[in-house]
Amino acid sequence: MNLANKLTFARIILIPIFMLFVLLRIPHGDFIAAGIFTVAALTDSLDGYVARKRKEVTKLGKFIDPLADKLLVTAALLSLVEMGRLGAWVAMIIIGREFAVTGLRLIAASEGIVIAASNLGKFKTFFQIIAIIAILLKDYPFSIINIPIGTITLAIAVFFTIYSGVDYFLKGKDLMFLDDI
Repeated sequence: MNLANKLTFARIILIPIFMLFVLLRIPHGDFIAAGIFTVAALTDSLDGYVARKRKEVTKLGKFIDPLADKLLVTAALLSLVEMGRLGAWVAMIIIGREFAVTGLRLIAASEGIVIAASNLGKFKTFFQIIAIIAILLKDYPFSIINIPIGTITLAIAVFFTIYSGVDYFLKGKDLMFLDDI
C-alpha cells in the first residue's frame, strides 16, 4: 500500500477517535477533538498531493479518499447535532448534497465520464472544515471579541454546499436523461 493510501486510511482511523473525544465530554475534549479533526482534515490535502507527486494514484485511492472525506465530515456534523451545537437541517443539507453529487458521479462513471472536483466544491470543503473546527472550539479565540466565526463560516459553507451542488447538476444534466434519448 502506498503512502497516499496510508494517509487516507489514517484519516478513517482518526474518525472514531475524534468522536470519542467529542462525545464523551471530558475536560478539554472539544479542543482535543478539534485537533484530531484538524489533523484528519489535513491528511485530505496531503494524500492527494503525495499521490500526484509520486505518481501513485490508484483505483483504491480514488475510491477511498472521497469516502474518507465524507465519513469525516458526516461524523463531525452528526456529533455537533448530538451535542446541540448544530441544527439537523444544516447537517441534512450538507450530507444530502454529498449523497446527491456522489450519485451523479456514479452515473457519470457508468458512462465512462469522470466528474472532477470543482473549485466550488473545494471552497465548500474548506469552509465546512473551518466551521466544524470553530463550532467545536465554541468560536475560540474569536469568542473573546464576540465574533461568531462558527456561524459565519457555517453560513458560507452552506452557501457553497448548495451552490456547488447545483453547479454539479447543471453541468451533469445531460447524464440524468441518458435513458430518454
